[in-house]
Amino acid sequence: MAVPSAALSEIPTAHERLVERAAAWRVTVDDVVETPGSLIAYGRRTSEPVVLKIAKRPGDEWRSGEVLIEFDGHGVVRVLEHTGGAALLERLRPGKSLVELTLSGRDDDATTHIAGVIRAMSSAPVRGSSAYPTVQDWGKGFAWYAATGDRRISSDLVSHAQQLYEELCRTQSTVRLLHGDLQHSNIRFDEGRGWVAIDPKGVIGETEYEIGAALRNPREAPATFTARATIERRIRRLSSDLDLDATRVLEWAFAQAVLSAIWVIEDGETFDIAEPTMILAETMRRMLPSFSP
Repeated sequence: MAVPSAALSEIPTAHERLVERAAAWRVTVDDVVETPGSLIAYGRRTSEPVVLKIAKRPGDEWRSGEVLIEFDGHGVVRVLEHTGGAALLERLRPGKSLVELTLSGRDDDATTHIAGVIRAMSSAPVRGSSAYPTVQDWGKGFAWYAATGDRRISSDLVSHAQQLYEELCRTQSTVRLLHGDLQHSNIRFDEGRGWVAIDPKGVIGETEYEIGAALRNPREAPATFTARATIERRIRRLSSDLDLDATRVLEWAFAQAVLSAIWVIEDGETFDIAEPTMILAETMRRMLPSFSP
């Protein structure tokens, strides 16, 4: 349903909300960086360096401050204030991401740090709440895609991924609140705290699900993350370090790779069947019958 233009004019813009939140939370802004989905303001509250993040529109990260609070600082950036679409965070210094490690040939080190962050996040109390979507909810994208009649992704590949995804949902062990997008660019280094996660989406599922995003990243190194040797090495390292079921990790990762491609189409973004995520999905699919942890 179309929103009347008069009503649209009453919705504060992201820049207006940034000014309002900075005033409400007593933040002096020094610099603002704009991304496709948010405004990120670097500044200070009294003498404390902080980051004020404003989501441009409701979406996956609109409640990121609320999700971060649930982890109470265990493996994640600390939240000082939050409300819908806005969060005031501790500033991480120097704030470099795990992308840099993988690009410099240190992917094994990056994988070890991913395991460490997941272990730290898992030390927070188990949160399984109706306030957050479940992995079953996220899986509705398969049905959406089937209903569109779109054929850019092979129907055989989509059917295989959907059947496996639904079976994994039915057979999960202990479920908890997960980050939901725990990949290399969302894990940052702080000289005082070490490696911590930022920008969670928040989803309820088993820990094996959490690994999928990391296996599809970093986007800057497609030749690395699509290589079978990398996939096997990462899964074995993460499963061993975190005591996970390596076969389920691979199965989830395959199904999620297909689902992530569906989300690209659902969001109206440019999609290419030859893009790295699809190469990854096909590689993982071939691994499924013979994979041995």
